[in-house]
Amino acid sequence: MTYTYNKLRGRIVEMYGNQDAFAEKLGISRNSVSKKMNCKTGFSQSDIVKWSLLLNVKVDEYGEYFFT
Repeated sequence: MTYTYNKLRGRIVEMYGNQDAFAEKLGISRNSVSKKMNCKTGFSQSDIVKWSLLLNVKVDEYGEYFFT
């Protein structure tokens, strides 16, 4: 299944300016973020929790950000 992460992308830009700054905050490479955002690799449950904490996404909003 392929997801579109438009809302997630928007939140990253809103809070961090760009994916590079967000990747740095996550402590992972820009390439890793890019692969997840382009459906080349999936999000683990721990990824979703960590990303959500940094992006102030509530549990009941996970579907809007990670499964659309």
